[in-house]
Amino acid sequence: MAGGIRIKALSKRYGQGETAVQALRQVDLQVAAGEVVGLIGPSGSGKSTLLKCLGAVIEPSSGRMVLGDDCIYDNGWRVRDLRALRRDRIGFVFQAPYLIPFLDVCDNVALPAMLAGTANAVARRRAGELLEALDVQHRARALPAQLSGGEQQRVAIARGLINQPPVILADEPTAPLDSERALAVIAILNNMAQQFETAVIVVTHDEKIIPTFRRLYQIRDGQTRETAGEGRPLG
Repeated sequence: MAGGIRIKALSKRYGQGETAVQALRQVDLQVAAGEVVGLIGPSGSGKSTLLKCLGAVIEPSSGRMVLGDDCIYDNGWRVRDLRALRRDRIGFVFQAPYLIPFLDVCDNVALPAMLAGTANAVARRRAGELLEALDVQHRARALPAQLSGGEQQRVAIARGLINQPPVILADEPTAPLDSERALAVIAILNNMAQQFETAVIVVTHDEKIIPTFRRLYQIRDGQTRETAGEGRPLG
């Protein structure tokens, strides 16, 4: 499978000896470029640990991770600068948008590109294109506090896409939204995944959106099981 993200036999252990906790146990997962996959499971099942490993926030104990065409972890990191990896190649969308309150919408979206070394004018132009694609270009000069919840989440998605990462990790992105806005956000993620050939992993408890996924990974006691989703139309 070219592109996307693939992990094989990924494990994570916290602590040593009798107090050790095995949070992930030989997890296999793959998401193709352009695909949106759901990750579901009860609290304490290992979802957060898996997401942090995928996002290079914490180091696995063993296993292998391939991002796009590059092996980034093989029983140890194969990337020198993990901050640059997170900034440039992994997009994050959280339950809360975490927009910077004193920056307008355009600069909130453009900031990760600027931090990656993109010229300010180029970053802002790219941000404007994403805002237009997400139908919030008319809010480009607004401050985050002036936006609705749905608008803020669209801006957060644009920010996650600004560096055109091969993968986006979305952690409960629809939890604070009503059914209509939640389904709209998932439709946007699907459209953006296909347009930018991005692999998207959505961690969720939200029963409103679970029927929209074509593929699901269920995680329990640190182990994953792939299941076919319903793949209901989004609109």
